Amino acid sequence: MTAQDLDGSSDSDIISPTYEMENIKKNSENSKHQQLEQEHEVEYFDKSGQPSQSPECDNTMTSESEYNYKNTKSSFFRRFVDSFRAAEVASTAEEDLENDLTTCISPGTLSDYKRSGTTTLKHGPTAKDGSEGLKKTIKPRHVVMISLGTGIGTGLLVGNAKSLNQAGPAGLLLGYGIMGTCIYCIIQAAGEMAVVYSNLGGGFNAYPSILVSPSFGFSVAWVYCLQWLCVCPLELVTASMTIQYWTTTVNSDVFVVIFYVLIIVINVFGARGYAEAEFFFNCCKILMMIGFFILGIIITAGGAGNDGYIGAEYWINPGAFRGEKAIDRFKGVMAVFVTAAFAFGGTEFIALTASEQSNPRKAIPSAAKKVLYRIICIFLGSIALLGFLVPYNSSELMGTGGSNTKASPYVIAIASHGVRVVPHFINAVILLSVLSVGNSAFYSSSRLLLSLAQQGYAPKIFKFIDRKGRPGKAMLVSSLFGVIAFCAASSKEEQVFTWLLAISGLSQIFTWFAICISHTRFRRALKVQGRSLGELGYKAQFGVWGSYYAAFMMFAVLIAQFWVAIAPIGKSGLDAQNFFENYLAMLCLIALYIGYCIWKRSLIFFIRAKDIDLDSHRQVFDEELLKQEDEEYREKLKNGPVWRRIYAFWC
Repeated sequence: MTAQDLDGSSDSDIISPTYEMENIKKNSENSKHQQLEQEHEVEYFDKSGQPSQSPECDNTMTSESEYNYKNTKSSFFRRFVDSFRAAEVASTAEEDLENDLTTCISPGTLSDYKRSGTTTLKHGPTAKDGSEGLKKTIKPRHVVMISLGTGIGTGLLVGNAKSLNQAGPAGLLLGYGIMGTCIYCIIQAAGEMAVVYSNLGGGFNAYPSILVSPSFGFSVAWVYCLQWLCVCPLELVTASMTIQYWTTTVNSDVFVVIFYVLIIVINVFGARGYAEAEFFFNCCKILMMIGFFILGIIITAGGAGNDGYIGAEYWINPGAFRGEKAIDRFKGVMAVFVTAAFAFGGTEFIALTASEQSNPRKAIPSAAKKVLYRIICIFLGSIALLGFLVPYNSSELMGTGGSNTKASPYVIAIASHGVRVVPHFINAVILLSVLSVGNSAFYSSSRLLLSLAQQGYAPKIFKFIDRKGRPGKAMLVSSLFGVIAFCAASSKEEQVFTWLLAISGLSQIFTWFAICISHTRFRRALKVQGRSLGELGYKAQFGVWGSYYAAFMMFAVLIAQFWVAIAPIGKSGLDAQNFFENYLAMLCLIALYIGYCIWKRSLIFFIRAKDIDLDSHRQVFDEELLKQEDEEYREKLKNGPVWRRIYAFWC
């Protein structure tokens, strides 16, 4: 089949991937060889400014080894400094073709690849958009561990102490179960659009602006950005509090300084530094959770600890749900939703990192599938086991009113039954988990600020991307927000962070709701404009109905949280201060929405399906090529070993 047969274009308009790859690589190798020769050409001058002999021919100069050492040292420092300068070249066609990013793109898109080696998509973002300046250095192995481990942090390992106390073990498990079904639908929707909009800077943060309405996208994006700007210092303080399990004599700000510098150093290495750090952190978290499962089951069965067989004792006494009345039990489950949303927060990062993944079409669907295992095993499994090991009325749980403990409920679950040494290992991994969330918050907040600038929602100065693919000036803002963490040693620490949490508390719900609504509008636009679903490189398993379900549940959570915020659990009257501490994010969202409408003098509530732009910033896949590739993949699996077929099915 010729190129002309595919889309009616002439052979001169379309460059076949094989031919193009050979020419690009050849040109690239020649240019690299010439560049290396130029870099190693050195001309020496004497004091008069005239050319002189090389160091080997002049015994008055330094030896060759000393010269090379100094030159290498100077070169390394110069390269490091130069890496912070603005990026000159976006991406190359060679890079994209090596990553299989164009093997299934429609021929019309392939025709836009030039022999010069630069990538210019027909209907996609160009270099000036900034998205191509981000380096595609996040590999599939990184995405797998990010999908499994990111989010296992403060919400799950620390925040569940208060939720267990408010709802009881059954209420806690039920709340997480309902939220887990929503998360899986949300990630499927985000995964579908992340593959389609893999070149759109900011990922899901930019979907509402082009698929729903600019005002809705502006308000949700800014609230979400503020959330992660606040989460980084919050995690730094939580890390310093985690260390207080071992010592309280050292000033908390000492540990904040250490962790603050560590996170900045990690992110100086760009997307690769973030990915490698997350790979290490998440490996430790997964191993800790596996160890907790094994030891927790042994303790429950009476094989370890001082209490013998425990079984379901705590589900009977004090009970599975907290509260004597049905309304109190229902309120407890409602209160779990926001904690669960905070704990699941970060799951959507697999879509946010799409623009920096080497092959989003392969990596994102696999990672989305693994999210299901994380929800069932890591979240629901560990929460169920936690309910068997710790009663909801335990005085050691944070949030009980008189507890001064700084320990995680997972540490309490092991330590309260007389098991020694192991709680220290668990607390150490919890410390790494908190740092992991802080690292993710720093990384994502800078990319979110970059996305806001690219959309025109933030000052243009934040569109700056350096030669290593780092949004340097946006990272500087994230660093400044991190300084807030130094109030850890202040007497007003609790009040400061209560209001920081109030700003970021519900933004996760807003973002997930926006992803679902964007997906439904995207599918609606495809239908109205007569576009085929075959243009999609990946389709959500539950289709548009999964997004409708998740959007409805997110709306219900907002209503439930309003109720719990204004009428707190355990109080008979209304509480205005508690309302603002738990619902301030909604007020910020409304203010931003109205402010944008006034600023732009626009009252567009939503973009009509027939007016949604389905060409710009979108990867349009060729349906026939996709079918051919899928058929070849199935044939390869059929003729391959059994273990490969099993791995492909589950992973």
